[in-house]
Formats: sequence, structure tokens, C-alpha cells
Amino acid sequence: MEFSGDLWLSPGPGGWTFITLPKECADQIRFLTGSRKGKAWGMIKVKARIGSSAWQTTIWPDKASGSFLLPVKTAVRKAEKISSGDRADVVLTVMAGSEI
Repeated sequence: MEFSGDLWLSPGPGGWTFITLPKECADQIRFLTGSRKGKAWGMIKVKARIGSSAWQTTIWPDKASGSFLLPVKTAVRKAEKISSGDRADVVLTVMAGSEI
């Protein structure tokens, strides 16, 4: 799936930078993967791409938004010259056997 999202810096420890997936994407992922309740906090393995940077990661369920959070690594942010507050175009693929 493809979408655009804003990068934001988590206020918690560690300084994680995320993009919140649009609700439509989250609904589609839930449909594809089924229930994740009780399985590794609902995390799902994905392949992500922003610009020419591609990586494998897990998306995290987010109760506040009702969606998922995509963590964006420092190496990707540096390579693509993006930071918190910027908008990025994302290509996301749920990996087969995506259960953590």
C-alpha cells in the first residue's frame, strides 16, 4: 500500500520517530492479518520504503489513533533528508508470516 504521512517525534524515552498510518491502511492491514490480540503486542512485520531507502521493521498498534505506527530509522531519515514535521510518501508491504 502507498500513503503519505507526517513524521513525528515520540515524547517518550528513546526519541523514536514515527509516521501514523492512515486509518484506511490500518483497516486493510487488520483485514489481511486477522486478529493480533495477545501476539507480541499486535506488532506486524513489514517492508517499508521512503524514496530510495527501504527497510524491514514492525508496525506498532496505537490505541490513541486506532491505527499503527511506522518507526522511521535514523539512517532512513538522514538518507532521505527528512525529520520530524516533514511529510513523506511511504510504500508499505505486509510480510508473509507477519506474526512476531
